Amino acid sequence: MSSDPDALRPPRPSTLVVRLTRPFLRFVELEAASSILLLLMTIVALVWANSPFHHGYEHLKHLPLSVGAGDVRLSLPLEAWVNDALMAIFFFVVGLEIKRELVHGELSSRARAMLPVLGAVGGMVVPASIYVAFHAGGEAMSGWGIPMATDIAFAVAALSVFGSRVPPGLKVFLLALAIADDLGAVAVIAIFYTANLSLGWLGLAVLGLAFTFAMNLAGVRGYAFYVLVGAFVWIAMLQSGVHATVAGVALGFLTPTTPEDPTQETLVKRGMHALDRLRRVVAEEQDHGGHERHRVLRELQDVGRSILSPLDHLTNVLHPWVAFLIMPLFALTNAGVAFEASTLSDPMAQRVGLAVALGLLIGKPVGITLFSWMAVRMRIAELPRGIGWTAIFATGVLAGIGFTVALFITALAFEDARFTAGSKIGILIGSAIATVLGVSMLARTLPRPETD
Repeated sequence: MSSDPDALRPPRPSTLVVRLTRPFLRFVELEAASSILLLLMTIVALVWANSPFHHGYEHLKHLPLSVGAGDVRLSLPLEAWVNDALMAIFFFVVGLEIKRELVHGELSSRARAMLPVLGAVGGMVVPASIYVAFHAGGEAMSGWGIPMATDIAFAVAALSVFGSRVPPGLKVFLLALAIADDLGAVAVIAIFYTANLSLGWLGLAVLGLAFTFAMNLAGVRGYAFYVLVGAFVWIAMLQSGVHATVAGVALGFLTPTTPEDPTQETLVKRGMHALDRLRRVVAEEQDHGGHERHRVLRELQDVGRSILSPLDHLTNVLHPWVAFLIMPLFALTNAGVAFEASTLSDPMAQRVGLAVALGLLIGKPVGITLFSWMAVRMRIAELPRGIGWTAIFATGVLAGIGFTVALFITALAFEDARFTAGSKIGILIGSAIATVLGVSMLARTLPRPETD
């Protein structure tokens, strides 16, 4: 019989709050849940922008919000807060994921990296070339970067529909491809979508990044310090003319990938000691004020944080906020394009939409497959085991789901409402068709599950 007093106690009854929140928590744990929510917010934005209440939608996007106190205040409309501030957090997490792949993941060695990296290059060059073919020298030429982006959340969610039928190498290829694609998109944003550059503010941003690096070298692990310096870097980058989301990626790259205390044996001993103390406190039931329990739990929390690297800890903490708040808010404030007859019939809007859609639907799979084939042909890389070119092409079609970052680049590329509307329509139509085609092709290509 167990000597543990807690083992003899009946389990606590399920409260009303637990019963009500359990379905939501199960939904959040689903791999495709964030994509479902993102899709719902996109539909809400489209319906709202084309409803009799569309003025309310525009009012929401331009709702002024201020942060600060006294004379020191930063006032921006809601859409700008989402695109400049919340998306900086999104790109911070992107930076964390890219660094993890570069240090420990599929991009950490030349042999593993070359196929997805070169595939991503093709998936950027060919779509951009298709767009340029439509608009070379024209007034909508600035949108060439729009069809280069892949929405990793939607693409991975579409692939995960097939469960165990997906060979591990194919999923790794898509993940690494999307990470390399994100890195390319960040470079494009930083280099080509920067206007009115202020060297003074840019110098302050670089100084803040250098100070962050120095804190890392000094072993500073207090997150509050990094939040303050990160906020300074974000403001300086915002004022410099370089898009503020670049600050998020840069700070993600500077996040340490090693735990605070790499001596795992010492951490295990600390954790076991804290658990023994907690067991004694609970068994004796003399800690009426809860002070000793609180101290023990704080020690366990510190041990847990020491085991994880700052990169892993921040990724785990921020990913749910990005997936279930930031990205849906971004979709709500950016996907609402009004299908007005004047816009739909405008030749330039149609031309922009067609170029974006063809870039995603044709440019992505052709570019990814062509550059991957050349890499294998030149013996720079090799195909993952058990994966053929049909599966690579079908995965390239899924990579044509260019939603979040494509909409984001649209906001940077255009000031003309016609071009913006045309681009958003092209993104939505192209991404929808890419999803259907990619899933249909994979359904025929992937091996059938074994039946008894």
